[in-house]
Amino acid sequence: MSANELREKTPDQLREELAELKKAQFNLRFQQATGQLENAAQMRKARRDAARVLTVLNEKAAEAAGE
Repeated sequence: MSANELREKTPDQLREELAELKKAQFNLRFQQATGQLENAAQMRKARRDAARVLTVLNEKAAEAAGE
């Protein structure tokens, strides 16, 4: 998921995406704790995707406040 794709979405869509990523992150942590996680890189990707969504949300908020 790229930042350009995220910038095309509305803030509500971004919040939904963030909620989904947080759930995925939680599930991955559970899998790791129980020894079922096969690809540890998935955790890093989920964390970075969530950060990317938050960044775009903050950009949109700052843009709206500036107008």
